[in-house]
Amino acid sequence: MTDRIWTISNGISIARVLFLIPLAYCLFGSFENHRLWAAGVLVVAVLTDFLDGYLARRFHQVSEMGKIVDPLADKIAVGFLGVFLVALGDIPIWYIVVVLVRDGFILAGGIYIKKKKNIVTQSNWPGKFAVSSIALYLFFSTMLIDSLEPARTFSLWLSVFLMTFSLAVYAQRLFIGRLVAKEQ
Repeated sequence: MTDRIWTISNGISIARVLFLIPLAYCLFGSFENHRLWAAGVLVVAVLTDFLDGYLARRFHQVSEMGKIVDPLADKIAVGFLGVFLVALGDIPIWYIVVVLVRDGFILAGGIYIKKKKNIVTQSNWPGKFAVSSIALYLFFSTMLIDSLEPARTFSLWLSVFLMTFSLAVYAQRLFIGRLVAKEQ
């Protein structure tokens, strides 16, 4: 693992947040197929999430900074896209509140563990599945195609379930981390 801050993968993670600009332009635009263009921008942004992790491992650039920047970029991108879709009336406000509150708890827990044990926690598999299902719901909500409405509804409830499950896993990690910290 490297302590380098400026790596290719960290740069890609940071650039993912910049995709919010063309995404907002397309979502709020009134040009032909603006929703499909927005969905295309979203797909490219999601692909950068896979690319940055692959490159970090491939070029041995996994870093403590990358463990922070990558999930933070995801949370910022998902949060803003959710707010955009709420503003457009395409997703319920309670949904993005649940997403943001969950992310806030996970962030606070990660800061606590970093402060107490000097460990940067990594995301876990339930969290990755939760984020993927959130992205799928936001993708379907970005496109708003009537024939995909059953898949959109399914992805909504799947993401709520996976967010709940992953939050429980993160809470368990935090609780165990607190117990270990108290024993030392």
